Amino acid sequence: MAIGIIFASFFHQFFNFTLIEFSLIVICAFIMDFDIFFSKYAENNNHRMLISHSVIPSIFILIIGLILSWSALIIGGIVYIIHVIIDTFDWGTNLFYFPKKSFGLKILLSKEEERNIEKYMAEYKKPQSFFDFKYYSNKIFIIVEIILFVLMMLFVILYAFKYILLIILYFLGLAFHLSTHLHLKKIESN
Repeated sequence: MAIGIIFASFFHQFFNFTLIEFSLIVICAFIMDFDIFFSKYAENNNHRMLISHSVIPSIFILIIGLILSWSALIIGGIVYIIHVIIDTFDWGTNLFYFPKKSFGLKILLSKEEERNIEKYMAEYKKPQSFFDFKYYSNKIFIIVEIILFVLMMLFVILYAFKYILLIILYFLGLAFHLSTHLHLKKIESN
């Protein structure tokens, strides 16, 4: 979401977005993460294997934006694809969808863990705890999150102050993530 606000804020100075256009860009930056509610339909219950976590939706958004010559939709397509690419760094994602294969650097997974992921997830009461704990214990990813937060605040203050209240969405998303993390910690500690 921070990347959506950064891009929307920066380009607002050139395109003077309406609230709907600004919000559209921000929503395009995180909408694919709602596919987590459809994980049960994905391979290994991994929501990143669904079509929504591939480049395909972003290409459609970009094409529609180009046809309509609508800068907000074009930028929305760009932030969508940036999110998908960023997801290749931690665990990987089904970048092109049709090969049904996870692509990426997968920095948070060793080759051993990737080969035997079920075994590692089985060590926890809730399998998702494996991913959650690895992410929140990685200092590099936490630092990147903090940097993105600072950049988001700077960009919205400098370039789109009238839309600063949209950062409430960021805090709602952060509260959801942190409450999930704390809930998993509680489950695993009992």
